[in-house]
This record gives sequence, C-alpha cells and structure tokens, in this order.
Amino acid sequence: MSQERRYSFEFFPTKTEAGHEKLMEVARQLATYNPDFFSCTYGAGGSTRDRTVNTVLQLDGDVKVPTAPHLSCVGDSKAELRELLNLYKNAGIKRIVALRGDLPSGMGMASGELRYANELVEFIRTETGDHFHIEIAAYPEMHPQARNFEDDIANFVRKAKAGADSAITQYFFNADSYFYFVERVQKLGVDIPVVPGIMPITNYSKLARFSDACGAEIPRWVRKQLEAYGDDADSIRVFGEQVITEMCERLLQGGAPGLHFYSMNLAGPSLAIWNNLDLKR
Repeated sequence: MSQERRYSFEFFPTKTEAGHEKLMEVARQLATYNPDFFSCTYGAGGSTRDRTVNTVLQLDGDVKVPTAPHLSCVGDSKAELRELLNLYKNAGIKRIVALRGDLPSGMGMASGELRYANELVEFIRTETGDHFHIEIAAYPEMHPQARNFEDDIANFVRKAKAGADSAITQYFFNADSYFYFVERVQKLGVDIPVVPGIMPITNYSKLARFSDACGAEIPRWVRKQLEAYGDDADSIRVFGEQVITEMCERLLQGGAPGLHFYSMNLAGPSLAIWNNLDLKR
C-alpha cells in the first residue's frame, strides 16, 4: 500500500446549464492544485444518472482529473449497472464509489436486484475484475438508518471484505469518532485506507439541516458559536475555516491517509482549508 496521502474533491451534478458551466469552472480551478481525483454523486434511485455520466466524462476527459462516479444499486437492475460499468470502463474511468444509495422518498425498502453495497461491490468485481479501484462509504458516527453501531460496523466490514480498495467517510466534526471507527474496523481485520470526508462550514442553517438528515453530529460548542453569529456570514466563514483546519491537522497528524473535500460545487471553502494546511502537491 502506498504511504502517500491522497486528496480529492466531490461534486454533485447540476440541474441547469448555467450551474454546469460554473461547476466546470470550479473544477478547472481545483485541478490546478493537482488532486488525486474528483468524485461525482448520483441522486436517489439513480435520479441524476445521465447528468452524473455527462459530468464524470467531462471532468475526466476535459478537465483531465481522474474522476470517480458514484454508483448506487437502489432502483437499478443488474443490466443497467452492467451498461454503466461498461460505459465507464470504455471511457477509461478507473475508480468508482460503490454505494447502496439513498432510497427515493416514499420508498420504504431498497428495490432493484442488488439491495446492499456489499452486493454491489461483489457485482463490480465479478463484472470487471480489478479494472476499478472501488471506494465504499464509512460512517464514523453510524449510518442514520442503521439499527445500532455494532450492526453498522459489521456492515462496513462486509462491504470492505467484498472487494473494496478504500473508503471515504461521511463528514464529521469530531476527530475522535474517526479514530475510534478506524481502530474498531482494523481489529476486525479491515486494513483498507479510510479517508476522512471533510465538509467546510459556510452556512449554519443549511449545515444543521443537512447534518440532521445524514446523522453527522455538530458539537454543541460549534453549534452555539455558529448560532451566536446569526446572519454574519464572514464570522461564520472565519470560525468554520478555523474549526475544520484544526480538525484536519489533527486527523493528518493522527495518521489519516488523506482528505476528501465535499466541495458543494464551490472552490473557495475547500481551498481555504487546503491552503491553511499547506498541502503542497
């Protein structure tokens, strides 16, 4: 395993042409920092499928940064997944983020022939051998739909042992939860790199809503300070940048194998942290 740290940025496909142009502009700016790869999300039940494909191919082909599409098995048949895998393989895509995926609203159970991420990882391996470097998701603070922490850890171990190469975590604001998670899975025989997912803090109300939905805990002292700033966007930005930079320093000093920035299709917030950390590439 390479000891070199890896750094990456995540995008989501946009709904409008203007949004897409802006995304490409941001991607070109981030490309100058020489990241290892970009990733691009996939909507609930594959709802952004075509937009994801187009964005991935453009980031990889035009912006010239290796790009990893998210692939989820909820709502897609094996035939549809096979078609996507072949499309990506023929386009020279080398990395995939394999997820169960979010259930479309109103859907109580996973539909599709594959119901869990470990089945998707096995399917990708069976179909394409070692062509793809497969990333899986990790939840240091537990997946919001998991029954309990033990179940969630067992689920992660299953995914990893199905043939994953590395993992990217859901974002978090407590470095201890990350270190504890890594220690737990290593004791269970999983030694793939687990890269922390990093969410810059730019807007408190959006962050609070998002975090409640995905189970990311905002520490009380951070929450209280952000609430105290009210609508003072500059103070929120400066405080958020400091909190996240200090956490990233601690993660890297503690042996984290890199950082994966949830860019939210913006360059500034992630690059502020990148520059504070002096991540020379």
